[in-house]
Amino acid sequence: MEHSVNEIQISYREKLSTLQSLSLSNSQEVAQLLFKSWNNNTIGVQETFKILLLNQSNKVKGIYPLSIGGISATLVDMRILFAIVLKTLSVGIILAHNHPSGQMKASEADRQLTRKIQQGAQLFDVKVLDHIILAPDGRYYSFADNGIL
Repeated sequence: MEHSVNEIQISYREKLSTLQSLSLSNSQEVAQLLFKSWNNNTIGVQETFKILLLNQSNKVKGIYPLSIGGISATLVDMRILFAIVLKTLSVGIILAHNHPSGQMKASEADRQLTRKIQQGAQLFDVKVLDHIILAPDGRYYSFADNGIL
């Protein structure tokens, strides 16, 4: 009896060279970049979770929109998150999501999720550098700046 299996192919292709991208050094620069990538029409309507992927020099490889949820929550699938991180060979990540309500405080669910992602990232020698919460009015909250990471 003959058995067949699927062939697996893994690839990553850059449209823009990471070496020419900007290197991030603080939460304000990160927040500015994230606001540019967010949809202004939905930032005040529904939560979205994104990951910012970085190389060893904190140069941006890209931003991946991981999930779009409802008014007060969005689900994060850890397997998809780490598949993206590993496929892009990223060594650093910054987590980001918005609070449509404008609440500039990390919820307990936000803290738990961040800890869970940090624990997983350690297994792959990937650093979680920050978790940014964006508000529709242009404000942001940084876990790193507030000593949560």
